[in-house]
Amino acid sequence: MQNDLPIRKIIHVDMDAYYASVEQMDNPDLIGKPLAVGGSGTRGVVSAASYEARKFGVRSAISGVKARRLCPELIFVRPRFDRYQEISKKIRKIFYDYTDLVEPLSLDEAYLDVTENKKGNPSASLIAEEIRQRILDEVGLTASAGISINKFVAKIASDYNKPNGQKVVNPEEVLDFLEALDIRKFYGIGKVTAEKMYQKGIYTGKDLKSKSAEFLEQHFGKSGKSYYYIVRGIHNSEVKPNRTRKSLAAERTFNENLSSEIFMLEKLNHIAEEVAKRLNRSKVAGKTVTLKIKYSDFTLQTRSKTLPYFVADKAVILDTAKDLLYQEKMSNSVRLLGISLSNLNTEKKSKTIKKEKEVSVQLSFGF
Repeated sequence: MQNDLPIRKIIHVDMDAYYASVEQMDNPDLIGKPLAVGGSGTRGVVSAASYEARKFGVRSAISGVKARRLCPELIFVRPRFDRYQEISKKIRKIFYDYTDLVEPLSLDEAYLDVTENKKGNPSASLIAEEIRQRILDEVGLTASAGISINKFVAKIASDYNKPNGQKVVNPEEVLDFLEALDIRKFYGIGKVTAEKMYQKGIYTGKDLKSKSAEFLEQHFGKSGKSYYYIVRGIHNSEVKPNRTRKSLAAERTFNENLSSEIFMLEKLNHIAEEVAKRLNRSKVAGKTVTLKIKYSDFTLQTRSKTLPYFVADKAVILDTAKDLLYQEKMSNSVRLLGISLSNLNTEKKSKTIKKEKEVSVQLSFGF
């Protein structure tokens, strides 16, 4: 055993069907009905679905047309991101009553490190229960939570007893929990990687654990080493309250495919304006402008240019995006355009790479 590693109690709080739940809360007529937040037209995409809609197979990221086919009674509402942000701020305010170590992942989920907390409560499980109850009482929404020794296990656990539930994976349960886990449940392992693992005979955490670090690195590259440690309960990433933004972007999907660059320039003008607004609101600037192009056949292309100085001005962003647009002839009509700015002035110039340890004292730490 090594005693030089941090001992942590981590909570992952995940709001239940957040966008859809906000809409149902604000409009009681929608409660109990299958609801989708997003567009219902031929180009529309579902951003979120209520639990009533999920019973029919409606999920985020599917087309509005498919969602309607799965659930003919589905009700569509347009997203109201300002409202979602407003509610999210109220929820985070509750988090900060317990700890300053809050790492938001999005508007509807966050990690909390409550190893040492403002309430002096030694039980992470009881803190999670109290937070969830306060969100319900003060905001009117339900949340689920996962509690464990690290961020990875806590995030997986938060999905177990949804909606409006929580799961604790105690230190002595972590290894058995991970071994029994379907490989598709491992956070960070997507469909393509899962299929590749199946081909190698890896279906569960136990199968993954049976493979050597060398084998995993050989077949899965740099991620292989991460898989080797994670399945052994080793994930020492800290809860970072000031996550550094890597990029800032805006994009638009069009009702009709665009084949004329003149029309594309008009759309880019609006997108550049939105990017500039977001940059100024966040008080950041960046050097690398990336143009995202999704063609009518759904193939995706990105073109980037790094400037010698930081920019946040719409005119410069737009001019750079125009250069990228004309850089190469379009291979097809276009259904989506996007502009992003990366290499921001908020990024740290130096990074410390922490070596993962094979044994963690966390596994003997009481919850």
